Amino acid sequence: MIDVLDGLSSGTVGFAFHDTVTGHDVDEVLIPAVTEAFSYNDHLKALLVFGADFKACTLAAAWDDTVLGLNHWDGFERLAVVTDHVWLRESVRLVALLLPYPVRLFGEGERDQARRWLGESLGTIHLSQEGPITRVSLIGRLDPGVYARIEPDLATLLSHRPVRLLFDLTDFDGWLGLGGLIRHFSLLREHRHEPERVALVGGPAWQLFAQRLLARFSDAETRFFDRSRRLEADVWLADGAASPAQQPTPTHEPMARDREVAHLG
Repeated sequence: MIDVLDGLSSGTVGFAFHDTVTGHDVDEVLIPAVTEAFSYNDHLKALLVFGADFKACTLAAAWDDTVLGLNHWDGFERLAVVTDHVWLRESVRLVALLLPYPVRLFGEGERDQARRWLGESLGTIHLSQEGPITRVSLIGRLDPGVYARIEPDLATLLSHRPVRLLFDLTDFDGWLGLGGLIRHFSLLREHRHEPERVALVGGPAWQLFAQRLLARFSDAETRFFDRSRRLEADVWLADGAASPAQQPTPTHEPMARDREVAHLG
C-alpha cells in the first residue's frame, strides 16, 4: 500500500510505503500523483518513507517504479528516503550513485529533518559585472536547479564583450550529486567561445582540478590564483581589455543560510 503525504512544500511530493507494495499500488497512487505534480512543476523534490511495517515490493511494482524513474530521469532535484531497514538503506546507497540528483538517507525518527533538507537552499551562485570582469562566485554545494536559475543572467553578462571571466571558488564545497556536475560541464561547453581570459581563485585543493576542467571546456587563456592573490587575478583579467559599453546590473541569488554538506546518511 502507498499513501500520499500531505503538507509538503510546493514542488515536493511524498509517499509512505506499507506492507507489500504491488504494481497496482504504483499504477493507482504513485504514478498519477507524480504525473500530476510534473504538470505544474518542471522539477520535483521527493520524500519517500518506508516505515517499520514495510515489507517489500513485488516485481511488478519495482518494474513500474523503474519505468517512472527513467521517464523522469532528470526531472527530480533532490530525494530524501526515510527508513530504518538496513537492507533498504544499503540498496538506496547503491542506487544513489547512478542518479543525477542528490539523495540523502534519514532514520525513522528524522522525518522532520528530511522535510527541512528538501526545503533548504544549500548552495548559490553570485553573478556580477565589474568593468570588463564578469565575476562568478560559487558558494556552498550546488544542485542542477541553481544553474537553471542563473543561466539567463549568465548569458546576458557573457554577451558583453570583451569577456574576462573570474571564477571565485573560495567558498565552493562541490556539487550535490552527479546532476550538478553535469550541468556545470554543460554550461562551460555552451559558452566555451565567449571568454578571452579566465581566472580561477581558490585554495590549493581546487587548483589541479580547475585547471584541467577549463583546459577541456574553454578556449580561453586560463590562470589559477590562490585566494591570497585575488587582486592579482583582477589585474591580470583587466589588462588590455576595453570596458564594455554597457554594464548589466549585478545579479545574484539570495545567500544560502545553511551550507550543510548533503551526504548519504
